[in-house]
Amino acid sequence: MLEFENVSKSFWTGKTRKVILDRASFRVELGNSLGILAPNGTGKTTIINMMAGLEKPDEGTIRKGCRVSFPLGFMGGVVQKHSARENARFIARLYGLDPDYVEAFSRWLCGIEEYFDMPVGTYSAGMKARFTFSLLLAMEFDIYLIDEGMPSTTDVEFNRKAGYILRERLKTATVIVVSHQPATLEKFCRSAAVLRDGRLHMFDTLEEAKRMYDYAS
Repeated sequence: MLEFENVSKSFWTGKTRKVILDRASFRVELGNSLGILAPNGTGKTTIINMMAGLEKPDEGTIRKGCRVSFPLGFMGGVVQKHSARENARFIARLYGLDPDYVEAFSRWLCGIEEYFDMPVGTYSAGMKARFTFSLLLAMEFDIYLIDEGMPSTTDVEFNRKAGYILRERLKTATVIVVSHQPATLEKFCRSAAVLRDGRLHMFDTLEEAKRMYDYAS
């Protein structure tokens, strides 16, 4: 499970304090994927980063009783001057996995051919997205964190392979996805929440969440 207990988070903008979460409490059980609807600029990425342990709350407690992924598309830990091969092997060691397997899996999935042995900093945005998503899928987690859905890529073969693997993983794993578009959540979640003014409103169904989100928009 992943649990937030009385979690608060805010930022000082230079003129005012922007509240992301205000004493939010909720729990995500394994097998019950959750979608969070929130307009742009309200702190979706901050919430996902707190779930991953990349950011700390100002107050409250975040408990993780399972393996939680880094966010889809997260480039932290990827060294731009190193190749995809070097990065894949380094990150495999960080997670205690077989570097040969992670390298081979990532190389096969992202399909960037000779660029896999070139510095990541030379990649296009689409190639970077394919590489980081391949790293995410090379490692098995109990909960996968997705910020705004699939990576931006026009590669049909990659989308086909990655989509199939993700669907297979989600048969036994759980996903938490944050987005400003209800259609993104429909692909992954049955239950959902709406983030408004630092308050997280939880609903049993996505349809209920969509009604509140549409009404408040």
